[in-house]
Amino acid sequence: MARTDEMAGSDRLIAAGKQEGDDSHIRPQRLEDFIGQRQVCENLSVFVQAARARGEAMDHVLLFGPPGLGKTTLAQIVSRELGVGFRATSGPMIAKAGDLAALLTNLERNDVLFIDEIHRLNPAIEEVLYPAMEDFQLDLIIGDGPSARSVRIDLQPFTLVGATTRSGLLTTPLRDRFGIPLRLNFYEPEELLAIVRRAAAILDLPITDDGALEVARRSRGTPRVAGRLLRRVRDFAVVAKRLPVNAFIADAALGRLEVDKRGLDAMDRRYLKCIAENYGGGPVGVDTLAAALSEERDTLEEVIEPFLLQQGLIQRTPRGRMLTDSGFGHLGLSVPKAAKSQLDLLDPDQEGA
Repeated sequence: MARTDEMAGSDRLIAAGKQEGDDSHIRPQRLEDFIGQRQVCENLSVFVQAARARGEAMDHVLLFGPPGLGKTTLAQIVSRELGVGFRATSGPMIAKAGDLAALLTNLERNDVLFIDEIHRLNPAIEEVLYPAMEDFQLDLIIGDGPSARSVRIDLQPFTLVGATTRSGLLTTPLRDRFGIPLRLNFYEPEELLAIVRRAAAILDLPITDDGALEVARRSRGTPRVAGRLLRRVRDFAVVAKRLPVNAFIADAALGRLEVDKRGLDAMDRRYLKCIAENYGGGPVGVDTLAAALSEERDTLEEVIEPFLLQQGLIQRTPRGRMLTDSGFGHLGLSVPKAAKSQLDLLDPDQEGA
């Protein structure tokens, strides 16, 4: 059964999760074309050049950060820059040791193996993966009962690129075996503006600078969301025969999609209004919110709340979720006195006052 956050996020236009027909053909093909994540790209460039100069497999790489920031794209770029083969899978797809053995034994020398959502690997699979990562050897048990025997298989040197949106769920032994841990952060509006311009050129979509900026500002700091919004704006503009896309056209199209000036959609605003109108701004427990909104708790914690927290619209407290002053302001509401007093109780500067 698919995870709740995947099911809930799949029908949201601003969801950063993967969808069929995503922007694969507009993804950059080389590190020099990759926009944003400057420190990550500069470091990767050094590691790639060093590995190529030695003629060895690059050390294992762990890419972690929110979805939609380019982890899969960077893994593909690494294999392309190294000039080696690329194999991709995901943690939940590796159900037994034989699945992992099939992947590893089919790798050529110095190939890149990409495992998405690596934190969802079965613990038994991780134990098989450890010697493969360290010694390039695979230890398997063949057969059952008294006839079972241990077999050691030598593997070609390879580079494992693991990607995860929840690095805290990785076990310490697995995390420690990655020699190159790299964190990807949300993008700045200027970086997203460059990404939107590049995507529009590839899609052959005439767009003005202010139109591209309007899409970039509502993309939640995520290139995948920017590409998705740009496609939908293109649809409205083409049908209405309003090209090139300027800020007015982009704003009208995104308004039809219920994506507001800060990138919040209808589900985000419904969450904020529930806290403001039903619970006076909080605090309110996440289980109570889940029941009031008819959503799963995991959906709130993993799909809705991260961006609202990043924007400073809500805060998590030991007593529950609360709207901040910015949260009330975004809804066009004044902060109730009761909510203000609750926020003051949480202010460390008020201690002893």
